[in-house]
Amino acid sequence: MSTAREQPIFSTRAHVFQIDPATKRNWIPAGKHALTVSYFYDATRNVYRIISLGGAKAIINSTVTPNMTFTKTSQKFGQWADSRANTVYGLGFASEQHLTQFAEKFQEVKEAARLAREKSQDGGELTSPALGLTAHQVPPSPLVSANGPGDEKLFRSQSADAPGPAERERLKKMLSEGSVGEVQWEAEFFALQDSNNKLAGALREANAAAAQWRQQLEAQRAEAERLRQRVAELEAQAAAEPPAGSEKEGPGQSLEQLEALVQTKDQEIQTLRSQTSGSREAADTAEREETQQKVQDLETRNAELEHQLRAMERSLEEARVERERARAEVGRAAQLLDVRLFELSELREGLARLAEGAP
Repeated sequence: MSTAREQPIFSTRAHVFQIDPATKRNWIPAGKHALTVSYFYDATRNVYRIISLGGAKAIINSTVTPNMTFTKTSQKFGQWADSRANTVYGLGFASEQHLTQFAEKFQEVKEAARLAREKSQDGGELTSPALGLTAHQVPPSPLVSANGPGDEKLFRSQSADAPGPAERERLKKMLSEGSVGEVQWEAEFFALQDSNNKLAGALREANAAAAQWRQQLEAQRAEAERLRQRVAELEAQAAAEPPAGSEKEGPGQSLEQLEALVQTKDQEIQTLRSQTSGSREAADTAEREETQQKVQDLETRNAELEHQLRAMERSLEEARVERERARAEVGRAAQLLDVRLFELSELREGLARLAEGAP
């Protein structure tokens, strides 16, 4: 292919697709990245072509004829049929604005091709392209994805032996309504799937949080039991009485001296006992009060954790119910989508039979 005598009059960036020749239903992408798609004008032959190159290979080489029609199937996707190449081309744009610009230029080029054909049939010369086409370049724009190519899309071939204008308009309207309905059902189905995935993620997070709360609750209960045992040990130790000191008698001492000595020793023992018991009781009391305070704090914390656990379990139950409801809605939507796809398939077959039977 040589474009030495042709001049580009419009260029843009888009993802390029071709209809699957085997199924005539699915789109086959021409590559992973967006390609440059350009309108070329051959002033020598008064011919307009749409060309897109992938390396050294021509992905699109479509001559625009007055019988062609560019159809917008979504906000960012459009298609046209080339009877000469026996295929249907699809373009996915970055925005609706780029799609609109390409569609408007397609209409201008189509009108110019019609005028060129009429003048060539009349034997005249076409001095300038129709509708004042001027060479300009649309800056390339990054593309993220195209709406629709991955799924089934309706299409219609345009050829020279197509039905009359009224019949073509009626078929075009029916196809457009079917495509719009299918896109709406697909959007609703994917929205339900996204909602279901979000609910499943929230349920997993809630389950993980509940397991963490259960582990903390068990740890707090174990700590409370240990402190209770410690309090019981301290109380038992405080209740125990210290052993009494033994008395010693000295030989050769008189009864009075022995009694006085016994009284003195008893006083010393009482003094020591009171001092020891007082200090021990004070220490035990302080430790017991501190331990009891910790136990009370732990019991309060346990009560709070149990309350939070019950609230979390209620939330889990609500999320589970919501997930089941969303799953049921997704199932109903999938069934409705299958019904719609079946109806669209029957409509396509009917339209194909109608087009074949049209004079």
